[in-house]
Amino acid sequence: MAGSSTVGHMRENGSWNPLWDQLHEWDPVWTEQFMKTATAPWKSGILEPKVIELLCIAVDAACTHMYSSGVRRHIRAALELGATREEILEVLKLATVVGIHACNIGVPILAEEVTAHEQRYAGLG
Repeated sequence: MAGSSTVGHMRENGSWNPLWDQLHEWDPVWTEQFMKTATAPWKSGILEPKVIELLCIAVDAACTHMYSSGVRRHIRAALELGATREEILEVLKLATVVGIHACNIGVPILAEEVTAHEQRYAGLG
């Protein structure tokens, strides 16, 4: 019975991502175990629900994930739980910091490659 599973519950409450359908079809046992683990913070009671929603906003908005439907769903939930616009905006600003690593990695490589390119073609012009 789908409703008693974590996946079934996620489908019923609208937190299921349809992009996971194929994964669930191919490996329902693993998908169920993964989703059970992923949803554990809501069941453990260790973190306040508002904090969990703020963390989910950060994960879904991060450049490595960029899942707009999740961002929208978690912003709505966070607001319902009393989060302020300022708190959510701060989370979004913090999530953008993940993207700076592209520059941390890319700029030194660019500098090396530009130098190597200039050395290869020095005197050919």
